[in-house]
Amino acid sequence: MSVAHTATALCEARGVSHDFILPNGKPLRVLEDVSVDVGPNEVVALLGPSGCGKSTILRMLAGLITPSSGEVRYHGEPLRGLNPGVAIVFQSFALYPWMTVSENVRVVLDAKGLSAEAIAARTAQSIHRVGLSGFEENYPRELSGGMKQRVGMARALAVQPEMLFMDEPFSQVDALTAESLRGEVLDIWAAHDVQVSSILMVSHDIKEVAFMADRIVVLGGAHPARVQTVVVNDLPRPRDYRSPELQRLVDRLHDIITGSELPDAPAAHAPPPAGLVEPLPSVGPGEIIGLLEYLESRGGQEDVFRIAAATHHEFGQVITVVKAAEMLNLVDTPRSLVVLEPLGRRFVQAPIEERRAIWREQLLSLALVREIHEAIGRQPAREVGREFVLETIVMRMPQENHDRIFDSLVAWTRYADLLRYDKDREVLKLIR
Repeated sequence: MSVAHTATALCEARGVSHDFILPNGKPLRVLEDVSVDVGPNEVVALLGPSGCGKSTILRMLAGLITPSSGEVRYHGEPLRGLNPGVAIVFQSFALYPWMTVSENVRVVLDAKGLSAEAIAARTAQSIHRVGLSGFEENYPRELSGGMKQRVGMARALAVQPEMLFMDEPFSQVDALTAESLRGEVLDIWAAHDVQVSSILMVSHDIKEVAFMADRIVVLGGAHPARVQTVVVNDLPRPRDYRSPELQRLVDRLHDIITGSELPDAPAAHAPPPAGLVEPLPSVGPGEIIGLLEYLESRGGQEDVFRIAAATHHEFGQVITVVKAAEMLNLVDTPRSLVVLEPLGRRFVQAPIEERRAIWREQLLSLALVREIHEAIGRQPAREVGREFVLETIVMRMPQENHDRIFDSLVAWTRYADLLRYDKDREVLKLIR
């Protein structure tokens, strides 16, 4: 599906598809015929659930990944290597812990051949622009999550990019900090003293993209993912989260996401493609159990929109929790309803030890958990290092955030009394 809208695109992907190679040597297609562009003076958002290829597309446009087919262009010319007009802000901050704030910003300028005076001036200007003046000599461990992300923004702005790419930049900070950072990013972008023409952001937060973006590219499906639709957001700035117009846009995006990501019952339990390992959503057991108990208290089913409104959770996160519960065969999702499965009802009504046993049985039906559990069981000491698990995740799901999947694996298997993680030794131990 083509979404290009202008002949003057700063960068664009034309009909790109991408395959990852599984350990058995077979290709796994993760993107199919995707066309996306970023024009001058706009904010474009890639919206969709975890694992739908948003970050892969961003990395292609940045020149970090070469697509298996199709073409990426920068100012109309085929892109070869890294995109020279792009700087990236990562969700994990990506700061050097042994460097101060100033050093973390200055390090990206050292390779540009600038004079010492120019480097110092740009560093100071970027730090001031993101509101960190006075913290130049602090180390990352001394900063809050929001301040760490500001350092990442300062580092990106220091190289004076034409485009700022942001990969879920606000997902690691609290809601109030995220709201503040969104406004600050838009203020910096709109200022006349910066070179940034456009922003490309990856997000699963519907309200976030409705507030920030001029165009919203909704991705649907998985393995392969495709462009579901493109929504133009022409609401005037500054925007108000509480305005009826913005809420109507949020509701429209809800409908699109729900229609593509919560299919009717026959498709919900279709087996995954052969050789496919399912990523574990970034959701804790407590969130899944909370969903099940919420449904039980309401007769066993509820509309997903009402769940989000009643629990004051962001809709995208509710979708993630629902999909996690569905992976464990505890709920079903006919249209916009979330319905307790018989196993889910049995789980909610069971004492704690029976709950753990049900959870354990369902976990071992997931390919990733089963593979790692069996690998640990083959070791004489019945334990493996963290790096082994991370390498397994990367090999099976190279497009996913392996650290987040590792964290989910630890949390899910700990609740099941299946595995224990020793942080001091960085090893996963088999319990049963």
